[in-house]
Amino acid sequence: MEDKEKLTLSGLQHFAFCRRQWALIFIEQQWQENLRTAEGNAMHHRAHDETQFERRGDMLTVRGLRVFSKRLNVTGVCDVVEFHQSEEGVALYGQEGTWMPYPVEYKRGAPKEHDADALQLCGQAMCLEDMLLCAIPEGSLYYGETRRRERVTFSPELRQCVETLLSEMQGYMDRGYTPKAKMTKGCNACSLKELCMPKAGRSMSVDAYLRRAAKRGQPNEKMLNTLFITSEDAYLALENENVAFFAAKKRWASIRFRFWKMLCHFLIRERAPR
Repeated sequence: MEDKEKLTLSGLQHFAFCRRQWALIFIEQQWQENLRTAEGNAMHHRAHDETQFERRGDMLTVRGLRVFSKRLNVTGVCDVVEFHQSEEGVALYGQEGTWMPYPVEYKRGAPKEHDADALQLCGQAMCLEDMLLCAIPEGSLYYGETRRRERVTFSPELRQCVETLLSEMQGYMDRGYTPKAKMTKGCNACSLKELCMPKAGRSMSVDAYLRRAAKRGQPNEKMLNTLFITSEDAYLALENENVAFFAAKKRWASIRFRFWKMLCHFLIRERAPR
């Protein structure tokens, strides 16, 4: 049986924030950096770039710790994991006593209205639990703007949400599915805004377009030389003078761009997968 492609903990945060953003990055392999992402990457680099292993009193700090969960089929890197000496902790190789893991995730901005950051942190804790065979009750999110930690309790509801989202992500990944664009207030700050084109999600249907074109007396030659894209999981990519058509992780066709009079990509309203 072929192994499924592993999901990522960083992808969990993207998916919780915007499913289309996640699909553009992790399925279609598209990415654009803006000031926010550049500053965020710099903060993560500093968190990972310090001394990887540090002991101060009854606290052991590990930076850039790679974690995984075979049960959840997810992997990733924890910015910081603090191990505090505790009778309820676990044994660590080369260290005396028992230690309780405490994950800390670094974020560039301020605390957010949504829980995407908390879900990513909870996913890290669940990976650590599967690796170390222990229970981790809480962790922290450190925000660069406030320079403060926000404590996160890993409640049963938060854990269930992590598992539900990872299952949904796996379904999208297996299908190669990219949801359609939906304009939200978070779109303006998104680094993928120009690629995503969220305002295009309000496009009309094929039938409505054809009716409008006929009403306006659009020439038949122009209509016949128009490429219509209606598949929900389809996208286009430039290949020199050609435009390639992709759907369901496959390359289906390539057409010379100069043959077209018009390109119409009709965005179908997204339906929740069953």
